[in-house]
Amino acid sequence: MRDSELRTRAKALGLHILSVCDDVDTRKGRGVLVNQIIRSATSIGANIHEANYASSKADFINKFHVALKECAETEYWVEMLVGCNAITQETAQAILQECGIIRRMLAKSVTTAKRNME
Repeated sequence: MRDSELRTRAKALGLHILSVCDDVDTRKGRGVLVNQIIRSATSIGANIHEANYASSKADFINKFHVALKECAETEYWVEMLVGCNAITQETAQAILQECGIIRRMLAKSVTTAKRNME
């Protein structure tokens, strides 16, 4: 099965976050932030992947909605990592830009799926 652009972007974001987190010094109490951002960022792609096997259109919409919320949560953890100087503003901007693209794609997909349910 060929990956959609959304799946490809979500997977790349998760891998990027994992790479960025490898460089964060977790000895300074930042381990909790690292764990949280890894969970939320990788959950985006997992929920998109899971939506492909949804049992109904409502289940599909729910999975995409969860991915959308995880994307917003990832943005929050990025802000926290910048706030405690664990990552650079440049790194954060790249992540936030990609999150924004994914978030808009997810929101559009949810809107379209809801419209098609009517």
